[in-house]
Amino acid sequence: MSKIRSNTLLKTLLAGAVAASATSMVQAQNDVWLEEVVVTAQKRAQSLQDVPISVATLSGERMDAIFSDGSDIRALGVRVPGLYAESSNGRASPRFYIRGLGNADFDLAASQPVSIIMDEVVMENVVLKSFPLFDVSQVEVIRGPQGTLFGRNTTAGIVKFDTEKPTEETEGFAKVTMGSLGTKNLEAAIGGSLVENVLTARVSVLSQNRDDWVDNGYTGENNAMGGFEEKAFRAQALWTPTDNFSALLSYQERELDGTSTLFRGSVFTKGQNGLNSNFDRDKVYFDGGNNNPQGVDGSGTNLKLIWDLENFTVTSITSFQDAVSSSLGDIDGRAILDDGSTVPQAIPFDPDKDSANFVTQDEADAEQFTQEIRISSNNDGAMNWQAGGFYYDSELEATITDGFFGATTFTQENTTWALFAQATYDVNDQLTLTGGIRYTDDEKSLYIGDQNVDGFAVVIGFATIQDYEDVNVSDDQMSWEFSANYTLDDDSSVYARVANGFRAQSIQARDVAFEGLPSVADSETINSFEVGYKADLLEGRSRVNIGAFYYVIDDIQLTAIGGANNGNSLLNADEGVGYGLEVDLEFAVTERLLLTAGYSYAKTELNESGLATDPCGSETCTPTDPYNADGNVIIDGNPFQTAPETTFNFSARYSLPVESGEVYFYTDWALQGETNMALYETIEFQTDNQFEGGLRLGFINTESNYELAVFGRNITDEENIKGFVDFTNNTGFVNDPSTWGVDFRVDF
Repeated sequence: MSKIRSNTLLKTLLAGAVAASATSMVQAQNDVWLEEVVVTAQKRAQSLQDVPISVATLSGERMDAIFSDGSDIRALGVRVPGLYAESSNGRASPRFYIRGLGNADFDLAASQPVSIIMDEVVMENVVLKSFPLFDVSQVEVIRGPQGTLFGRNTTAGIVKFDTEKPTEETEGFAKVTMGSLGTKNLEAAIGGSLVENVLTARVSVLSQNRDDWVDNGYTGENNAMGGFEEKAFRAQALWTPTDNFSALLSYQERELDGTSTLFRGSVFTKGQNGLNSNFDRDKVYFDGGNNNPQGVDGSGTNLKLIWDLENFTVTSITSFQDAVSSSLGDIDGRAILDDGSTVPQAIPFDPDKDSANFVTQDEADAEQFTQEIRISSNNDGAMNWQAGGFYYDSELEATITDGFFGATTFTQENTTWALFAQATYDVNDQLTLTGGIRYTDDEKSLYIGDQNVDGFAVVIGFATIQDYEDVNVSDDQMSWEFSANYTLDDDSSVYARVANGFRAQSIQARDVAFEGLPSVADSETINSFEVGYKADLLEGRSRVNIGAFYYVIDDIQLTAIGGANNGNSLLNADEGVGYGLEVDLEFAVTERLLLTAGYSYAKTELNESGLATDPCGSETCTPTDPYNADGNVIIDGNPFQTAPETTFNFSARYSLPVESGEVYFYTDWALQGETNMALYETIEFQTDNQFEGGLRLGFINTESNYELAVFGRNITDEENIKGFVDFTNNTGFVNDPSTWGVDFRVDF
């Protein structure tokens, strides 16, 4: 596996420039400056440089480059300082981390501390979070906590997506991509006026395809899995019958037919770090799982109403979202042969410890309804305010099927309501104060249906049908924030922010499928302190945003995954602490050369004397933590699970003017520093210095409004470890291989 030294890379790239924001620059009369970035991190349109919160954005060419090969939402990971994303459920269920804080829970009902907001609607369930990105105007990464305006489950922050909206002017685009691995993508949109000054509309479509490219060495089937076919569309209609009222109705659908995560058996060697010789990028050995199919069907309807009155504005956002998903997988990633050996041949099959075939299937039907109403001031005075209410209701019906235990069904329901208010006051021309508060009431219920009735374990008497009681938990919390922004001069400011938030209580039903009890984690609360500096330098040619943070989480929710029974249980630790910084910079060196880079450092630590968990199953790894008397490893003092200590990203764009347009060269790189993938520390399940790079060479014709480009993603074909399964063999899963292609876009 290729590696580079992080210090060398950082020194080389930082010598050139700096951070992850928008990448637009403007030229006029030989002057070059960066274009203003507008964000809605406080549910108002504000300049990025005026918001007393650590925020980074992605849009335009940087977004196009990242997703040019049909990558899903996880490709955002490490492309913004402090943001990481991964999944053990493929394209269907992403997990996000900000400032070292996230949740590695792979259950369908998992609660996450990073909220995904799409067009001002929270996507709570992990399947809803995976809706494909297309016709997106901007992504905002709002570092947390954000409990006042956005509610519970934002202790780490928010990733906020805003799509392009209908306009009076007829406009649109079409983009076609062809590439390696049978990549064929289409993205298009068209919109404009249907009734002048009264009704506008926009329709957007997406089609992404990749051929199967991974062989199944056990069955002898070539190109058996690894591909996907994703289709989605969105239709929007904006009605403005009067100057002070508007109604935006949108509807979207998606359909995914692809491959779930490819679990590669025995690719770690006990006592060694990194992938071993069993790993083959193009081949797996599956004796079950039907080549790991995955499917998602989802849809959503949003209605946004705005009344502009004399002194305030009323906004109502109503949404209904649903998704049905299914994933089937051979999760031990190996085949058991008749002689008791395994392929790959790393660990012998032991019938006293192993099931002959670890295959699981997850099916979910997730629905959610949300309603938000807020009132905000719309005057130009020193005081501005907003207040409102929020209601959320969801239901998840899920079935977990194990090849040995059989099928288990359960239903989870969650109801939340909240009241919130925020006010901003300009004390003078330099000092602005902001304060906010939110009261939240949250209730969750778990109803367990049939368990294991069709399982082989029941037939042979290894398991019995259990009679579980329903689980009901509730909590109410007050979240708050206070910030001060002080303008140093016309181009720079400093800010300080203290904020409180919480992640609501969680229920985990997965262990019921394996004869275990459901587990519950109490609410976690966070107190965060942040200071920052924002400036436009060199007469607007450079932008710098620096933020430093320190937070303490009481009763931090953890997920104990793995062990000999491949369990998945919730628990609370007394305390989690994190501190660090982010640096976001960009620099228009000349009218032709634009550089951006970003760096984050997040030091995290669990604090609870004696806190312990099961290590890997069948002693197949090498924990470096001390053991307690029960044979568990003590994790007090360990970093948070799957929390990169550092991230770094860099991009450079150089253009040359030619007749009728420009030729440009663009490259982007992202590096993930030391990451402990488990709750416990072990030699095998740690990564460091993993990186990926991309290239793009294109021609833009400004007269005919088209662009032709060739691109490459993961151009050095890095084999980066993204996760592991630690039961009876050391199973891992990795990133996508190198892809190359060409795309053509026309705007009209």
